[in-house]
Amino acid sequence: MALINCPECRASISEKAVVCPKCGHPMKQIAPLTLATRRFLWGFEWRTKTEMFGLPLIHIAIGRNKETGRLMMAKGIIAIGQFGIGVITIAQFGIGILFGLGQFVGGIFAVGQLALGGYFGLGQFATGVTAIGQFAFGWYVRAQLGYGKYIWSTQVMDSQAVEFFYDLWQSAKSLVGK
Repeated sequence: MALINCPECRASISEKAVVCPKCGHPMKQIAPLTLATRRFLWGFEWRTKTEMFGLPLIHIAIGRNKETGRLMMAKGIIAIGQFGIGVITIAQFGIGILFGLGQFVGGIFAVGQLALGGYFGLGQFATGVTAIGQFAFGWYVRAQLGYGKYIWSTQVMDSQAVEFFYDLWQSAKSLVGK
């Protein structure tokens, strides 16, 4: 492997380097995607024309951008996609400022496999003031294995936690009319 000099900082670098490791100067232009490559890329994107705070009201972005080949991210008040950031987010990986639903999500209210909730988290691993999950960390915790102030788990049955979660269940049932 031969060494060449970076045209920007004159550092000695590999001829195969895409960017200079010292200054970040691009060494090779990335070739545009060929038509054959673009045919195999799949993606869908839709956004409303209505905007709030400079973001579309709803933004759906799934798959890869056909022009660049990069994974798309949904960014909107309501964001839906593989990756998303919004006030309300439904995504595989996402941040919902108010609510997040997905595999790995964060938000004030979060529901997912890994739910990092500020106030409420529900998931296999959950955090929040109220946390419900297989593994949970919070103030009021209902879990198989949990850590918190008031815990209801397989090892601990705090009476205040039991009362809290019973009341929470009754409130949830009354919301759906049962």
